[in-house]
Amino acid sequence: MKAHVAVWTLAGLLFLGAAGRDGLDRWVDATPLPPLAAETSAEVLDRHGALLRAWPVADGRWRLAATSAAVDPHYIDALIAFEDRRFRRHSGIDPLAVLRAGLQAAMAGRIVSGASTLTMQTARLLEDGPTGSWRGKLRQARLALALERRLTKDRILDLYLDLAPFGGNVEGIAAASRVWFGKPPARLTPAEIALVVALPQSPETRRPDRHPDAARSARARVLARMERAGLIDAGDAAAALQTPVPRLRRPFPMRAPHLTQRLRDADPAAPRIVTTLDSALQAGMERIAARAAAEAGNALSIGLVVADHATGAILASVGSADLTDTARAGFVDMTQALRSPGSTLKPLIYALAFDQGLAHPETLIQDRPTAFGRWSPQNFDGRFRGPVTLREALQASLNIPAVKLTEALGAPRLMAAIDRTGVAARVPSDVPGLAVSLGGVGLSLEGLVQLAAMLARGGEAVALHARPAPSQPMPRIVSPAAAWHVGDILRDALPPPGAPRGAVAWKTGTSYGHRDAWALGWDGRHVVGVWMGRPDGTPVPGAFGGALAAPVMFRAFGLLGTVPLPPPPAETLMAGNAALPAPLRVFRGDAVDAAGPVIDFPPDGAEVAVPSGELVARVRDGVPPFNWLSDGRPIASPTHDRDIRVPAAHGPMTLAVIDAEGRAARVALTVRR
Repeated sequence: MKAHVAVWTLAGLLFLGAAGRDGLDRWVDATPLPPLAAETSAEVLDRHGALLRAWPVADGRWRLAATSAAVDPHYIDALIAFEDRRFRRHSGIDPLAVLRAGLQAAMAGRIVSGASTLTMQTARLLEDGPTGSWRGKLRQARLALALERRLTKDRILDLYLDLAPFGGNVEGIAAASRVWFGKPPARLTPAEIALVVALPQSPETRRPDRHPDAARSARARVLARMERAGLIDAGDAAAALQTPVPRLRRPFPMRAPHLTQRLRDADPAAPRIVTTLDSALQAGMERIAARAAAEAGNALSIGLVVADHATGAILASVGSADLTDTARAGFVDMTQALRSPGSTLKPLIYALAFDQGLAHPETLIQDRPTAFGRWSPQNFDGRFRGPVTLREALQASLNIPAVKLTEALGAPRLMAAIDRTGVAARVPSDVPGLAVSLGGVGLSLEGLVQLAAMLARGGEAVALHARPAPSQPMPRIVSPAAAWHVGDILRDALPPPGAPRGAVAWKTGTSYGHRDAWALGWDGRHVVGVWMGRPDGTPVPGAFGGALAAPVMFRAFGLLGTVPLPPPPAETLMAGNAALPAPLRVFRGDAVDAAGPVIDFPPDGAEVAVPSGELVARVRDGVPPFNWLSDGRPIASPTHDRDIRVPAAHGPMTLAVIDAEGRAARVALTVRR
């Protein structure tokens, strides 16, 4: 105790003794300073400055950066009133406080009150030095004087706001406000202000989660001082006294954990990263994703991306339903994983075909069994529709028309278009084949959203980004009219039950083996992409993009609120099939149909063994429905099927078929039993 009295007396004499002023100046100027930049937690913020995620500093402490300008001014006023009333006037040591503390200690025989200024407390926090010895006090006094000479008052205050202890591993007012009140310190209530003013004096014994009574008493003393200082009136003080103290520590936000980690890894030295995300929207999309994963079960994961296709800004990014869910491999970011896109590339294929003048939405194309070399793709349901318009083909997601268009375009041109948008794609060989049209290529969810954003933007590529970036010129991939046609076709697709029709242009996809379920959609402002499946690529029987991913996508648009799709560009050709220019009425790849139907089996002149009494006949080309005749007699009603069973007796037989346009084919054969 006597040592404390002596050091405070000495400190007072240092100020009062004019004769030693020159020596004091040299002593203070020679003070070695500790590092004045406190390490603070790395932070990732949304577009409005809301905290998405933070990381503790190296020693595991939470210490968010704060400045007096970003803190409730009433807190600053209360802090100064309670801790250091003459903070703005003294030079690091308050002589009056030293004299008062010394006299009180001498008279009482014990320490009654302290004389540490905010500057001295900051000095102790910077050095994390001792407070109980006269040497420690003297060091703090010297460092406080040096800080006052080299820093502004506001800078000293900012250091205190960063370093002050608030219980456990929480330091600084910004972290304390998050932990105890669940909000930033920009706007605090009188009860909150009083608590965070009181906590640093004894952060462990006043922790409200462990010692609520001590916290409440300390808060009451601060409230009384605030009332005496005129910072609050009696009514506010009384109301604050009745406010419960927080009983639990609140967790720090952890929105978009996959994306925020990726951004930090890309810029590990950045103390604060501002993103294009919207925290409230992100939270809503995470709830939608969690609900979808829970409903799906079977260890399914989910990825969801929302972007503004006018700017390319990513507004929400969900890499999985739960980062910690090991059963779903929640640690895998499914917005970045390369997967088979199924049918989700078909809108791009059609847009390129429209742009190249190969077809129009009302162009007729044959959906029939077709061999492309050794590859004979099938439609998803195994059925063929015959002649359909490209509008109908895209809405029904028919495979044969998509492959025909890709063949006419050339698979390398399709891949080049993807590359020009800036999207990374992986094909199994150096020379892409026609299989890319049906999912034979690796693309990420974010990449598919970027492709959809191009179509939504009228054919001009857009670079998706999660950090604010200046706009940059991007290439045009297809014409505005071609992009609009695709959106107009897809907006009329029948949506899931309960979802609005016509508000969103959308497309689903399901990869081979039901490994990936996709849904992509856009309105007049936003583009949304959803992937669902298992991260390890295990098949999910019965998983379809339309049944699994599409409802989730429409829920996302329900949260966003849809923006009307744009009207057609002026140059758009709006016409039915009959009014189209002749080259656009029928897809040029189907010109072989002009010769009429061809009986593929049995071949003309063949001898066919038919032990069952029926042979299977098959027709290619031609326009259904087909009428079949055996020796001039009708076999059955007109049919759209290209395979038919024909009763066959022993001996010679003539088989004929007539298509819907009256064109016929005939073969003669001999039947053997």
